[in-house]
Amino acid sequence: MIWNIIDNRARRYRWKLVDAVVEAVEHDNSCADSDQAPDSHPHHIVDYDALEAVSVNEAITWAMNQPCPVTLYLYDQGKGFGNREHFSEMAARFDANEGETLA
Repeated sequence: MIWNIIDNRARRYRWKLVDAVVEAVEHDNSCADSDQAPDSHPHHIVDYDALEAVSVNEAITWAMNQPCPVTLYLYDQGKGFGNREHFSEMAARFDANEGETLA
C-alpha cells in the first residue's frame, strides 16, 4: 500500500507514460524531517521494484498492491531508473563521510 508519493516528474501533466519505482516506506526513515515508519516483516519488505512506461493510474494500482507500505516515486518516462536518476537521488540523502542523513 502507498504511504507516500514523491513526484519527480518535470512534466507533471503527463500521465499516460511514466516510470515508477517503489521502495519500502521505512527506507525514508533516514531522510531529514521524515515521519518514522515501522520496519516491515522481512518476508514482505520491498527493497526496490520498478515499472517502465506505465500510466500514473497503473503505477498507483501496482504500488497499492505491494506487500508492505511503500513510497511511490514517479519519473518522466526514461528518467527514473533507466538513467540511474533514482539511485543518484537516494544516494544524496547520505553524507558519504559520516553516514548521516543530509538536511
